[in-house]
Amino acid sequence: MNFEKEIKIPNSSLSIGGEKIFIIAEIGKNFIQTEDERSADKYLENAKELIRLAKESGADAVKFQTHNFEDEQLPVNVISPHFKGADRYSWVKRNTEATPLEFWKEIKKYCDEIGILFFSTPMSCGAAKILNQAGVNLWKVGSGDILDFVMLDYLARTGKPIIFSSGMSTLEETDATVNFLKKRNAQFALLHCVSKYPCPPQELKIETINFLEERYNLPIGFSDHSIEITSALIAASMGAKIIEKHFSLDRGLWGADHKVSLNPQEFKEMSASIRRIENNFILKEKIASAYKNNFSGNNVKALQDDEAVFRPYFRKSLMAGKNILAGEKITSDMLYAMRPQMYACGLPSEEYENVLGKTAVKNLKKYDPVTWDALK
Repeated sequence: MNFEKEIKIPNSSLSIGGEKIFIIAEIGKNFIQTEDERSADKYLENAKELIRLAKESGADAVKFQTHNFEDEQLPVNVISPHFKGADRYSWVKRNTEATPLEFWKEIKKYCDEIGILFFSTPMSCGAAKILNQAGVNLWKVGSGDILDFVMLDYLARTGKPIIFSSGMSTLEETDATVNFLKKRNAQFALLHCVSKYPCPPQELKIETINFLEERYNLPIGFSDHSIEITSALIAASMGAKIIEKHFSLDRGLWGADHKVSLNPQEFKEMSASIRRIENNFILKEKIASAYKNNFSGNNVKALQDDEAVFRPYFRKSLMAGKNILAGEKITSDMLYAMRPQMYACGLPSEEYENVLGKTAVKNLKKYDPVTWDALK
């Protein structure tokens, strides 16, 4: 397949990789704003307010995060370093129950009505299947899931474009994901990302955008976890084709991502500035040159120590997705990729292709870890 630099988004006038930078307001789960649970109607009301404000602030698209705790998170008590407000299982379960299929269908309908693209990050293969029923036309894969080959295989088979983030990942792992998707003839783009929440601007390594573009010849963008707009403008000046920024009413609200978000006025300022930069070659060069004078020149994609702490919580292991009898050959529908890898004990999720077609040598119950000694 010829991997085009410009990716058309189905059923949309938008594209990724063309002259116009694709600006994403990452709403994520920011419709949850209080520690105490609210009604489904309140969450929907909050989500629609954020969508409307994102549209008014210049976003091309709004992106959410979609959970399905059954095949994402094992019921063990772990608390992620970036959000100490709830253990991961309770947080994922709360999000799953707050956002059934009808929630996503209503969000998609509202976005269509006001003229902004809706898509979401599925946090598991099960979540992706829910979103597919809701009618998404674009996928986002978060940094924690770039090695979830169970889910990536499903996403590639839908034929819809994919954007994936490279935070908390090594160069070799990013290579593996690029190769996995290319083998499946997927159309995809890659975001440079540093998984720190928030990330100090001096640690963003924005120059890595150019390294990734040269290495992969793909549309490259920037997922920014800083809480200012300068970094996004530098990324736009250095050739980023996508800018993704968290979006909230207020950084003081309760939840995982409010603290790393722009408010509507800040997002509006960022969007307007990006639009000025993208068509002004002289301004673009001036901003890029000023930034390049301040970095070391070591632009290679690298895993930073502060990112590595997230890997045991967010990387996944292969688990039995149903009861598997000894003698059965392993197929894709038998496997879950689940967090947290630090407790799951199954093979790393990137072993997915090597496990397919193997034969179980013993009975495995649903949620048992899939290990080499259980296969032949």
